[in-house]
Amino acid sequence: MKFLIRRVIFYVITAWAAVTLNFFIPRLLPGDPVQSLINKYQGRLSTDAIQSLYVLFGLDKDSSLWDDYVKYWAGLFRGDFGISFTYFPTPVSEIISQSLPWTLLLVGISTILGFVLGTLAGVGLGWRRGTWADGLLPVANFFSAIPYFWLGLIAISLFAVIIPVFPASGGYEGGLIPEFSGQFIGSAIYHGILPALTIVISSIAGWILSMRNMMVTVSSEDYVTVAQAKGLPERTVMFGYAARNAVLPSISGFALSLGFIVGGTLVTEMVFSYPGIGFTLFQAISSKDYPLMQGIFLIITLSVLVANMAADFAYALLDPRTRQEG
Repeated sequence: MKFLIRRVIFYVITAWAAVTLNFFIPRLLPGDPVQSLINKYQGRLSTDAIQSLYVLFGLDKDSSLWDDYVKYWAGLFRGDFGISFTYFPTPVSEIISQSLPWTLLLVGISTILGFVLGTLAGVGLGWRRGTWADGLLPVANFFSAIPYFWLGLIAISLFAVIIPVFPASGGYEGGLIPEFSGQFIGSAIYHGILPALTIVISSIAGWILSMRNMMVTVSSEDYVTVAQAKGLPERTVMFGYAARNAVLPSISGFALSLGFIVGGTLVTEMVFSYPGIGFTLFQAISSKDYPLMQGIFLIITLSVLVANMAADFAYALLDPRTRQEG
């Protein structure tokens, strides 16, 4: 129980610090987002309208930074992230709710699939070290060094231009209306295959290498040798003893990966023009869109914190020693 209380207090304080930084950092960026909005409308806004925009976005000079900070917290408790500058007058919460599902499905499925396949392959390679399987390691090293965007560009060139099997961009066929129908879902899956494939290939190699190295280390431990001496089945020793302990360091990395699922793979979404939250964040940064940046950063931060908390508890279940620290 003490372990649980300590971790909860830690994450509550961390969440408060993250939200506070989330409020101040965008306001330290140079530039005037309202001026960008004025330029967008090419001077068709009156002086009164411009002043109203400053007041609406909380950028008027009559309001102190502390007042804005208090209003920001009050808005968060109401679920109000403000009005987007870029998509004015659309609320930030609506924009996030439209782009978040795309990222969760694409990056979420790809990340989980890459972790599961990479971990299982790493277990097998580590357990059977010194065999022909070691010949796969150079291939894994090669793919682990390839950035997402570079692999994405190659995939587009090969499978969308030279061999036009998959579309090069977008999340669904143009002209379709996003709805829960077979035609739209099929189109979304078809458009997501190529970016998902690049994410899986780029991430799976890292999981293979890390798990293989840990399996090599754990396989020489005394408890593994004793289990083998007892005549236990090889599969039981490999998964029940070696892999169970070797996977512990990967859990933290996987938890971070799950947390950053919400942030999406920014460059990958840009390369494929995929309508996820990562591409939306890029547009918000380009437009100095404080409310949208803050809303997305907040969702990403809380996702990472929740994922780390889940990893802590999972780690404690797998390794009881962690519950006794301190």
